[in-house]
Order: sequence, then structure tokens, then C-alpha cells
Amino acid sequence: MSTFRPFKGIRPVPEKAKAVASRPYDVLNSEEAREEAAGNPDSFLHVVKPEIDLPVDTDLYSEPVYRMAVSNFAKMVESGVFTEDEKPCFYLYELTMDGRTQTGIVGCSAVEEYFEDKIRKHELTRQAKEEDRKNHIRYTDMNAEPVFFSYRAEPRIDELVAAKLVDTPVYDFEAEDGIRHRFWVVDDAEWIQQIVELFKSIPEVYVADGHHRTAAAALVGKERKEANSNHTGEEEYNFFLSVLFPDNQLKIFDYNRVVTDLNGLSTEEFIKRIEENFTVEEKGSAPYRPDGVHVLSMYLDGTWYRLVANEGTYDDSDPIRTLDVTVLSECVLTPILDITDLRKSSRIDFVGGIRGLEELSRRVDSGEMAVAFALHEVSMEQLLNIADTGNIMPPKTTWFEPKLRSGLVVHKLV
Repeated sequence: MSTFRPFKGIRPVPEKAKAVASRPYDVLNSEEAREEAAGNPDSFLHVVKPEIDLPVDTDLYSEPVYRMAVSNFAKMVESGVFTEDEKPCFYLYELTMDGRTQTGIVGCSAVEEYFEDKIRKHELTRQAKEEDRKNHIRYTDMNAEPVFFSYRAEPRIDELVAAKLVDTPVYDFEAEDGIRHRFWVVDDAEWIQQIVELFKSIPEVYVADGHHRTAAAALVGKERKEANSNHTGEEEYNFFLSVLFPDNQLKIFDYNRVVTDLNGLSTEEFIKRIEENFTVEEKGSAPYRPDGVHVLSMYLDGTWYRLVANEGTYDDSDPIRTLDVTVLSECVLTPILDITDLRKSSRIDFVGGIRGLEELSRRVDSGEMAVAFALHEVSMEQLLNIADTGNIMPPKTTWFEPKLRSGLVVHKLV
């Protein structure tokens, strides 16, 4: 049973929505955030990347950064950029990219369900990033950015959502990357109750994107529960901001790898080692995209190659060993290139599929990298299966697009 409930959102006035809406904190660095927010005092980057308003050499995890987030958001509220809804609402958030549309319900998920594994994960978190987001919540007393969840599609929920999409959205804008964002406020008590009841029949929800934000929200909620001798379970800190999308509307992009060197091997020696586990076919200089599972592509010395994994290099009955990222690690990265820890090695980098295969060839042709590998994307069913079986995906396996914009609604904990 999943708990999902409405809340009194704090959100931009309609004429400010486009200016406020920003990319999430973790998809751009401080320098990129400074550039993106330049000349726009309303950008929510001033709240989720507040170091942009401090000296360049400021420690990103220091107290002044979090205090700046508090100050910047207070100014936005005081100046009338943000306003609070009068009663608890659900919100609908529709994103359209390249002709494909996905619509999620914005509400609050329960902290307790994170610890009960009703909110299922497929990635590990890094402690430094987790602590950073915890501090952001502790100082600001809010969930500033939603987490991106999915659930197995339920036709009755689809019908209720579709019925509201005929109404005029409160926000409707196209961002600079061409993605259209539409947003509805739903305060209809009967509709809200139906949604709450229907989610009670959804046994679990899944973190699609935002494992660090999810963990941080849950852990801060737990802290506040333990510190409150009068805890009732209804306090806002028991719930955190989430957007729930049906699984059949989501698309996972490939997440590819580039490596700095061939571990002392010549090109010929390296390809010979690859041929121990793959059927190798030259494809020429034009980018070649893997055309199925257990097919990889490789870019090396100006040439693209098709690599078909041999029988025995994967196990389709195993949720992790069926993944092509696992095949690449077990057959190439570890035994040939001596890269054993993807989280720590400085010799490997990761490129989201949204950047295209041209980004892989560019980084190799520039001399920065020696070889690139492109992978077939993971399916939503594979992701759900991994989470259901308690497994953890290898690092940097899934890349979701489009990304949710931050700042369209926030959830206060007090």
C-alpha cells in the first residue's frame, strides 16, 4: 500500500513560472549554474545552487551556502514571486520532448515507506551528496526539488489524470532546450480522495531519478521524528515532495562510457583481447548505435565497431548479469583495462545518451579519451525487476529525459 497525499504547495505566480523554473541541482556544475542564472534573479538556481551568489572559491558544503539558499528563497517569497496555496492540492506536471509526453502527479510520499522498502531503489548513494541534500533541507525547512518516482501503470489513475488535462494549465511554457512544461493545480476534494485511495492499492513505487534527494528527505524526516517527543505522524516532515509517473510513459536513455587509455595495450592487442568475448565487426567512421541487447558499440582510432557479446558472457535469468553494463565491466573494463571500481576510477567517465554518440567520438578524437563504448538502453521493466529483487544497478546505468524543472512547487516542512 502506498501513501500519497496532497499538500499546500508554495509555487511561482504564473507570470514568473518560466523565469523561476530551473534545471535540477545535480545536472550542472557551479560555473554552468552561474552562467545559466546570470541576469535572472528569479531563477530557482539561486535556491538549489546558492553558491552562485557567493565567491567562486566557497566550499560548496559550507554553512554560508545553505544560509544563502534560505535568504534567497525568503526574498522570492517577500517580493511576491512565490505564493502559497490555501488548501492541500495535488498537481499535475506534463513534460513533452521530441513529440513524447509524460504526465506525473505531484504530491507527498511517506518517509516511513522509504525505510519499509515500499519506495524501492536501484542505486547506491554517496555519503557526501546525501549529506549535502540533508543540510539543504535542514536549513531551508523544505523539499526544494521533487524526486522522480514511477509506479506500474494503473488505468483508473490514468483516467482521472486525463479528465483534468482538458482544463487550462496554470503554467505552460517551453524551456530553452525545447521541452514543453505544463502544470495544473487540482484542489477538487473528490478527485483528490480518489487519487489517495487508488494509490493505496499500488503496492510500491520506484525511485527513477533522485536517489540522493529521496534518501536525504527520508533521513531528515526520521531525525525530526526522533527529536519530537510529541510526534503524531501527521507533521509535514513525515512526507516529502515527489512526482509519480506511470512506468509506461517513461523512457530511459543509454548511459555510455569513455576511458582515458588502453592500459598499455596497442590498438591491435586491445581488439584481440575484445575478440575473446565478442564478435567484432568494423562499422566505419559514422557513429554506430547498438541495435539490440547484448550488442555494444566501440569507437577507437577513428573507427566504430559492433561488438556482439558471446554466449556465456551474460545471464538473462539474473537481473544484474543480463545488463550490458555488467557485460562491459566483466569482459572489458575489469579484465582488460583494469578498471575495478567505476565510482572511484579517474580513468573512466560517463556520458548520458541525450548528448548523442557524436559526443563519444568527439572526446576520443580530441585525445582526451582513448576509447568509447555505447550501450543499449535499459528498459523500465528491467529497472523495476532489479528494484523488486533487492538488487543494485551498476553506477551510471540509467539516464532519464526529460528532466523535471525545479521551482514549480516546493513543500515546506514547517
